[in-house]
Amino acid sequence: MSASRSSDRRALPAMAAVAGLALAALVAGPAPAAGAGSAGPGPREVLFVGNNWEGTADVLASTGDLAKVGRIDMVPDKEERLREIYLNPVKLAYFLGVRATAGEGHDQFVDDMYTTPDGSAVVASRPSFADVVSIDVRTGRVNWRFPVAGYRADHMAVSPDGTRVAVSASTANTVHVLDIASGRQAGSFATGDKPHENTYTRDGRFLWNSSIGDVTSALDAPWLDWTKGDRKITVVDAQTFRPVRVIDMRARLDAFGRSDLSDAVRPMSFAPDESKLYFQVSFFNGFVEYDVAADRITRIKTLPQNPATSTDRTTWVNDSRHHGMSMSPDGAKLCIAGTMDDYVTVVDRATLEQGPLVPAAKPYWATVDGDGSGCVISESGADRVTAIDFATGAKRVSVPVGDHPQRVRIGHVPADWTGPAAR
Repeated sequence: MSASRSSDRRALPAMAAVAGLALAALVAGPAPAAGAGSAGPGPREVLFVGNNWEGTADVLASTGDLAKVGRIDMVPDKEERLREIYLNPVKLAYFLGVRATAGEGHDQFVDDMYTTPDGSAVVASRPSFADVVSIDVRTGRVNWRFPVAGYRADHMAVSPDGTRVAVSASTANTVHVLDIASGRQAGSFATGDKPHENTYTRDGRFLWNSSIGDVTSALDAPWLDWTKGDRKITVVDAQTFRPVRVIDMRARLDAFGRSDLSDAVRPMSFAPDESKLYFQVSFFNGFVEYDVAADRITRIKTLPQNPATSTDRTTWVNDSRHHGMSMSPDGAKLCIAGTMDDYVTVVDRATLEQGPLVPAAKPYWATVDGDGSGCVISESGADRVTAIDFATGAKRVSVPVGDHPQRVRIGHVPADWTGPAAR
C-alpha cells in the first residue's frame, strides 16, 4: 500500500467522526449563546494549604503570587465529634495522645487534602478525629464522613483519574481506599507498623505505601532503631488491593553500607519514568535514590546540617530531620524541605548538587506549583507558604496562612469560587 493511500485510510475514521458531529449538530439545532444555558468555565486550579492545628484550609492561586482565593472550615462538625470523643474513654485517651505526641501539644484537625475532579468538594484526613470527610466547597457542609480503623488518620493519595482516595489509618496498620464521590470503601489492605505516605503510580495500576513505625517514643538512639517496629514499603494492585511487592529498606541500606540510617521511609517522589524512587528517612538530613527494577539503593545524598539544630534526636518532630520533597515535572530537580534544619533547597537530580539554602521556619512539605516551574513549601513554624524557583533555587514569594500549615496540594474549585456561602 502506498504512503498516501495509508494516510487516507487512517483519515477515514476521523472524517466519519466529523460527519457524525455535523449530523448531530443539525439534529440538535444551533448552540446556545454564551450565558444562555452554556456550561460556563471549568473548575479553577488552586493550591490547598491545610492548617493542621487550626482546622482550616487556605485556598491560594496555584502560580504567581499565590494570592488568597478563599478559606474553608475543615471541622464544621467539631462540636459533634468532640461530644463523641468525650463520651468514649478509649477515644478520649487516643485523642489526648495525638495532642501530646504528634500534635506537639495541639489537636491535629486537617492533615491531607484532595479535591474531586469537578472541584465541588475537598476531601481531607483529620488525625485527631480519626476520619476522612468530604466538604462541599460552596456550602462548607460535610457531604460524607468515613471513620478509619483505629484512632488516627494520616497521609492520603488520590488516584490519577481522581475517583479514589487512599488514606493511612496509622494505629490500625491499614490503608483504606475510598470512592471520592460517595465515601464508600472500595477496599483496604494491611501494612507495616504506622502506615504513612501513599503514592499511586502514574498509570494508576499500583499503590505504594510506606510504614514508618513508632515515631512518638523517645527510643531514638541509632542502636535502638529496632524498637520502632515493622517498617516496610507495601505495593498493592490498585484494583484488587492484593500485595504484589514488599520492600524492606533495612537490607538495602545495609547492602549500601548505611546500616546507620533508619529504614522508615518518609515523603517520596518517583522519577517521571518511575525507574527511580527518591525518599527521605527518619533522622536523616538528606535523601536516598532507589532503583525500582534493580531493587537496590544507588545513591544517597547528605545535605548540610544547620549548626543551630539540636543534636538531641528526641527533640526532632516525630523522628523527622527532613520531611517534604517534590520533583520538577521534567525530573531534573528535587525540592527538599529541611524541616529541623530550617531551610529548603533545590537539588540537581543528575549531579545531586544542592542549590542555595533558603531559610525557612520548620518547612513541613513541598509540592510542585501549578505551572511546574517551582515548588511550594509549608513553613509550619511561621504560618506561611513559600514558593521556590526550580531553575534558580531562589525564593519567589511568601504568603501568610493559618496555624501550622502542613500538607499543600494542587486542587480545583469552581471558577467563580471565593469561599463557602455564609450560613
